[in-house]
Amino acid sequence: MPHANDPLLVISPHLDDAVFSCGAAIAGAPDSIVCTVLAGVPHNALVTDWDAQCGLTDAHQAMHARRAEDAAALDVLGARPIHLGFLDSQYAGDSPASHDEIVAALLDVIRATACRALVVPLGLFHSDHDLVHRACREAWLADRTLACLAYEDALYRRMDGLVQTRLADLAACGIIATPVSERIDTAALARHQGAKQRAVSRYISQLKAFGPNGYDDVFATERFWSLQTARHDR
Repeated sequence: MPHANDPLLVISPHLDDAVFSCGAAIAGAPDSIVCTVLAGVPHNALVTDWDAQCGLTDAHQAMHARRAEDAAALDVLGARPIHLGFLDSQYAGDSPASHDEIVAALLDVIRATACRALVVPLGLFHSDHDLVHRACREAWLADRTLACLAYEDALYRRMDGLVQTRLADLAACGIIATPVSERIDTAALARHQGAKQRAVSRYISQLKAFGPNGYDDVFATERFWSLQTARHDR
């Protein structure tokens, strides 16, 4: 577990996932960094159904708006953004982001930021979340000087069996996931809930697409798992 108030390096698949999933924890760790992996702007001005639901005209406008929303949200939480250039799957077409390239980029960020605590998504349901989770896992295993926590991806964590399936996957890979909710200062998280609510409100385009009740889960209790490699006694 990271020490209380240690800055966090939080990895986010998309431009909102980290704040939605662990915004109160970020607010409680001043000077944290949120690195969004799939924050690239595509060369072509594609029009997707999701962007249309967000009230955005094309991918160029969408990604510039989302980057600005993310920066504003993190400013509320006292954190700063790093936006990597890999493409969201809705823009990537037949050329999705490469696992190895993401791992290399994450290792560069880890070295450059020198944070002691890495916070990663469990990687539930969405192919982008799974891709980023697996890349985070490999980067952490390559540099285990960091404490590593995994957050339950907001919205998706409500879907039947997804958290349990990921925990089984981790165990099969020799990684022990231990719930840390009892060791997290829940009173501190509650104190930062107002800041999280203000930060969430900055994602104007995304909230429009979710609708008024489509993102209630982001305000439920944040849940984390401590990741450690299993030790096999001989």
